[in-house]
Amino acid sequence: MARTAPPKPTACLALADGTVFFGQGFGAQGRRVAELCFNTAMTGYQEIMTDPSYAGQIVTFTFPHIGNVGVNPDDDETGDPVADGMVVKWDPTEPSNWRSAEALTDWLERRDRIAIGGIDTRRLTRAIRQQGAPHVALEHNPDGEFDVARLVKAARGFAGLEGMDLAREVTCAQSYRWDEMRWAWPDGYTRQTAPRHRVVAVDYGAKRNILRCLASVGCDVTVLPATATAEEVMAHAPDGVFLSNGPGDPAATGAYAVPMIQSVLEQSEIPVFGICLGHQMLALALGAKTVKMNHGHHGANHPVKDLETGKVEITSMNHGFAVDAQTLPNGVVETHRSLFDGSNCGIRIKDRPVYSVQYHPEASPGPQDSFYLFERFAAAMNARKG
Repeated sequence: MARTAPPKPTACLALADGTVFFGQGFGAQGRRVAELCFNTAMTGYQEIMTDPSYAGQIVTFTFPHIGNVGVNPDDDETGDPVADGMVVKWDPTEPSNWRSAEALTDWLERRDRIAIGGIDTRRLTRAIRQQGAPHVALEHNPDGEFDVARLVKAARGFAGLEGMDLAREVTCAQSYRWDEMRWAWPDGYTRQTAPRHRVVAVDYGAKRNILRCLASVGCDVTVLPATATAEEVMAHAPDGVFLSNGPGDPAATGAYAVPMIQSVLEQSEIPVFGICLGHQMLALALGAKTVKMNHGHHGANHPVKDLETGKVEITSMNHGFAVDAQTLPNGVVETHRSLFDGSNCGIRIKDRPVYSVQYHPEASPGPQDSFYLFERFAAAMNARKG
């Protein structure tokens, strides 16, 4: 029996070390140059692609069934995809889910994002683990013609995320109010109609579901751009300040974010809560340092231990930088730690309602293991007003 010849490759992924992968392209055509990471989550590919924390990155999905539930407007974490591209093992099949409004392939093409399928993602993931997150060039060309040497050169020319302030690129252009709460059956998303706390959320790349969680615990949320000053934050007379997630090198973003946070902490005793990049911003403002990780943490099954209660939470993570716990100053306590590698996952100031975590409690992989962090924020604002 004659064998069918494999289809001609229509996409190419070139690593800076010269390694090249060929596969089938889908989504938009063109070329992207970025850092390559891998994500181990079994669900949530749409949320991952629209998470602003993935700016400057192409995501390898270790789970093979990507695209099987399609996409829908409710699951976007921001207005447009932010990750530069995606790498998958199998080409997406026709979606089969009652919530699906569009096929992943069409959604990527319409949103100008490149993808490649048919890749040995296990081999690629091992390479990332062993060598660190590589710089890559991804090209989708239906003609199947690729200048491999040029792609490798482009990957080698990528500056990398260290020293890069990407929060400016993904933050909101102007302030806005947020009152939408978490999705709940059977009504879906509903509006906060009786808020109890005024909260300013500083947008370094905020995910919508974080803002929904704040609204769901009684917050009237005003979102300000990443470059907001302490005067602009305090002009809203907030009961609390939230520091959002976001992409890039925290040290670069800290050039303008750290002075703002320090000034807010000096002016007021109001509660402050940070997530992901917001956690790193708070740590830098308190005098700690951050470091670039070998390949980062990206997934929805990361065990984190609460060092103060002994409980273990199953968390969702997405970060390539981490707070160096050895640099935490006196008066700042490490509260959470990764059980994968011992890296820092949370801090708080002694005797003040100021705390942050490295992971994403709003992503709910537990599913409710970490929602107490939002409730703690609301309780701290209640206590201060009481």
